[in-house]
Amino acid sequence: MEVCSKEIMLTAKEFDLLALLIRNPGRVFTFEMIMDLVWNEEDSFYSRKVIINHASNLRKKLRISDAVPDYIKSIRGVGYKFDNDCRETT
Repeated sequence: MEVCSKEIMLTAKEFDLLALLIRNPGRVFTFEMIMDLVWNEEDSFYSRKVIINHASNLRKKLRISDAVPDYIKSIRGVGYKFDNDCRETT
């Protein structure tokens, strides 16, 4: 995958998670939904940690410079969404 003409390496699950979020911008995916759609497993105590770790690693890999915003937004206690609207909100 390339970001700003720089190649980045993603694991299969990072790619699947990113693809899910990008295909549905603005839609909030719960931890349970992500576990079912990306991992094809039922949600468990440990699965939230797995998702959080993958999302964190994905953010780090995509943030190749300070000019690149964080598109993957955490919805506290719920899950994640892809936000391609980079405008500041007040």
